[in-house]
This record gives sequence, C-alpha cells and structure tokens, in this order.
Amino acid sequence: MENTLNLLSRRAGFNAALRHFKSVNAFAADVADGFNLADSVNDAIEDGSLDRYQVRSILNALLVDKLDYVCLPHNLERTIEDVDDVIDVTSKWGKVHIVVCYYHPQAGLYAINPANEAHWDDALPLVHDEYCLILVGPAVERLDRDVLESAASDFVKLLYGRKVKSDTAYRAPRKVYESAPPPPPPSYDAPRKPAAVAPTGSSTTAPAAPPAGGRRAITPKYSVVVTNELFHNGNVEAWKKVIASYRNKYAGLDVLIWYENERINDINSLFKWGKVKHGTPIMFSVAGENIADVRKLQRYLYEGASPRFEAFLKGGIDRVLDLF
Repeated sequence: MENTLNLLSRRAGFNAALRHFKSVNAFAADVADGFNLADSVNDAIEDGSLDRYQVRSILNALLVDKLDYVCLPHNLERTIEDVDDVIDVTSKWGKVHIVVCYYHPQAGLYAINPANEAHWDDALPLVHDEYCLILVGPAVERLDRDVLESAASDFVKLLYGRKVKSDTAYRAPRKVYESAPPPPPPSYDAPRKPAAVAPTGSSTTAPAAPPAGGRRAITPKYSVVVTNELFHNGNVEAWKKVIASYRNKYAGLDVLIWYENERINDINSLFKWGKVKHGTPIMFSVAGENIADVRKLQRYLYEGASPRFEAFLKGGIDRVLDLF
C-alpha cells in the first residue's frame, strides 16, 4: 500500500502541511463569525499568505465535509458577461452564504462571493459550457435544507437574468468582510533602493532611501477569454483601438498584456503566433496612479476578442474611439 503520509516525512513537507492546517483553522473561524469563505480566501491570495492551489482543498474541507453546504453542479448554458443585477440582489441575501466555484481549464479555479464585485472582475466572462459548482450554506442561523436548495436554484436564475419570485427567506443585512489594509504598491518604474542600515551600536535606524522616480500601482492580472474562433488580425486591431481609447482618457495609465505568463509588448505577436484560439485566456493589468474603469476596459477587450470585434473598427485608422 502506498504511504499517503510520505509528504510529512521531510521538514519542508511537514511545514507546508502545518501552514495549510493553520490556514484552514483561520478560515473556519471566519466562517463561524459569519463571513463568506470566498472573501477571506481571496483576501489571503491577494496578500500572498495563500496559494491558489490550496483553495480547492479548503473549500472541500470546510464547506462540503465540515459544514455540509448544499452543492449544485452546473454547466453554463451561455456565456455570462454582465452580473450587475446578480451583485445587487445577492448583496441583500444576508441569511445565506453563496460561493461560486468556477473552473476555467487555462485560468484555474475562481472562488466567487456573488455579492462581491471584485471577485467577478477577476473571473468574467464565465464561458458557455464551462463547469461551475454553487455552494450554499447558512450565514449564521441554521436554515432548513430546502431553503438552501431553493437559494441555489434562485441564484442560477439570477445568473441568466431571470426574476426570482420571492427571496424573503434569504434577505437580511449582510456581514461584510473587511480586508486588512493593503501594503504600499510596488515600484513599477524603478527598482527600490535598499534601506540604509544604522551602524552597530546606534540607537536609531536610518530611514529607507526613497525610490528614484514615481511609484505606480499595478492591478492584478485580469482574464479575457477569447470567444472568437481565433484571435486574428481583426481582434488585434480591435484591441489596439480599445487600448488607445483608454490611454487617451487616462494619459497616465498603461495597459500591460500577458499571455502564458509572458509580457506581450507587441499585440500583433498574439496573431502572428497563430495559437491563441477559442477559449484561451489573455491576461491584462493596468499600471499607474488613480487607476479607473478597469472593469469597463475588461468588457471592451472581451468584445474585441469575440466575433463582435468589428464594432471597434469603424471610422478612420487614426481615429480614437470615445469609449471611456
């Protein structure tokens, strides 16, 4: 029989398992305090204290095995691009916790609290025929299982823009998870200079030298899934138009394109490689100060990577579109 404890036989494996167990216990406390697990998990990923590969086991251990959440597997009947109504309605469902586990074969697993707009920003669009698992449990008070099953079914209706007849069984003030204050943004334009170290015996510490040049924040990488049969020259030109419009509106911001963890300096190369096909994610991030309209940019880039790209190609070659 294979020894399933081999991982623990070495110090590195033992310490990794111990850190994971401590994380699970911390998240269990968050859920017991009335918070949605997706909020605390995503916050831990953002601050670097949790790796994304750990999310699946944490969700299963806490929500499925320990708390016996209702599980509703679902294959998407169409691509989901707009979730404004979903956010608005579920933000009032304070009696239930909903966690949407959306798995994209290239981008990986997303754990989404549907009332949290930031979670959707990372995951949208949800692609037609892809698999998701909807987990529903009580926020604090015990709820009958038929209420939880009804909430899961009603959530699917919301996802497709349908109306829910009555949601009074789920309505209550929602407890909002407050993230820890974010660390200072990393330097983008220039590497940081190391802090000066006080001489031995000195009672004071010299302050760190300020970095040369300005400091610009960088957003996380957002996914844009190609829904055209191929990301061809028309899609490339549409993206150029969208990005030019964004830069025209926000002169101090820069749009960075990533593919397979590689920075793309020339968008034309995505077409020339001939391998960016339907269902493949292209990532982007925005760098600069006072970052704005990232969600709108993501929507326009998604349209530009779809069969509807021609809407951005109207007008002269040098014409800058008024999109933002």
